[in-house]
Amino acid sequence: MTLGPFARNVVHFVRLLRGAGLGMSPAQAVDAIDALRHVDLGRRDDVRATLACLLVHASDEREIFDAAFDLFWRDPDWEGKLRALLLPKVTNGMPPPKRNNRLADALAARAAPVQTPQPPPADAQPEQAHARITFSAQERLSHRDFDTLSADEWRTLRHQIRAHRIPLATEPTRRLKAASRGTHADLKASARHAVRSGGDWTVWKYRAVVERRPPLVLLLDISGSMSAYSRAVLYFCHALVQSRERLQVFLFGTRLTHATRALRERDPDIAIAALGQSVADWSGGTRIGAALAEFNRRWARRVLAGRATVLLVTDGLDHEANDVLDAEMHRLRRFAHRLVWLNPLLRYAGFTPRARGARAILPHVDAMLAAHNLDSLAAVGRELAALSQHPPSGGPRWN
Repeated sequence: MTLGPFARNVVHFVRLLRGAGLGMSPAQAVDAIDALRHVDLGRRDDVRATLACLLVHASDEREIFDAAFDLFWRDPDWEGKLRALLLPKVTNGMPPPKRNNRLADALAARAAPVQTPQPPPADAQPEQAHARITFSAQERLSHRDFDTLSADEWRTLRHQIRAHRIPLATEPTRRLKAASRGTHADLKASARHAVRSGGDWTVWKYRAVVERRPPLVLLLDISGSMSAYSRAVLYFCHALVQSRERLQVFLFGTRLTHATRALRERDPDIAIAALGQSVADWSGGTRIGAALAEFNRRWARRVLAGRATVLLVTDGLDHEANDVLDAEMHRLRRFAHRLVWLNPLLRYAGFTPRARGARAILPHVDAMLAAHNLDSLAAVGRELAALSQHPPSGGPRWN
């Protein structure tokens, strides 16, 4: 079956998805064209299902795909009507497509007119102005909420997250190591040096205390209400895993998934796309109590040794029995050396923990921090260092 001009439209559709932030490649466009040769093109649902099977890699990408499909294939002259895409209209009884910021930006980028650049004046300094503008844009982006980013802003932020590092604090251990100077004189090493040097006791050897970063365990909520934030935090975790930090990552929605091994893939996009395909409950419901019960039963004794710090990333919106969550939080608090709650809802100035799940979590944590933009993630490292030096007392602190 020859597709003809339809094949070119499939290529344009794949480019549209790529512009909306989905990880598309030319090979996927070729696979989509080959698959559509075996589908009745007159059946719209069959075409949608075929393209979705080949182009959607994570459950949270399906919403963008559906919106792009409805916009692209509803009108053959779609590219000439991009400016009117946001106006409500109905064709052949079909409902108007749902508004999506990333998709709208991708469409607008394709429809933007080409502007002829004007030559700069003789006294202009383009290099200095460009540097100031770039710095200002990056600074503004670090304050933006993850849930409000466009496709281009999200791509830029991913690079910033990869380059960012949490300055995790170190703690002293009981072990000693050889050092050129220190507070512990090593008599045996000094005597060996004196014997080998012919009785020279003027050179002394020392031993210093070994310091290490305590293990870090991250429990990340991947339910529907946390979708935008959990993906950004995963990029943050990938950078920590690649820097060989002692980090264990667990994902939970309606079940618990150990994700540390998947994050060892060097390419963060490939690693997180693979997680999106393998985790069945991504962008689904939330059962915080059941997930914590499984973690306490199967993993707590293995990964929470050595004064481990637990980062619980969730909005606390759980509809299970309140006593189950309270009991599992109490058990988790006994295993962990420190328990920090990262809550995206703290982006609201007047936030108070009114949900049942939030009220069950709050009494058991050492601190509750925001986790909705890049600045808040950077503040997590500073707070962890402060917690290691001065453990909080008298209940959780809010920042």
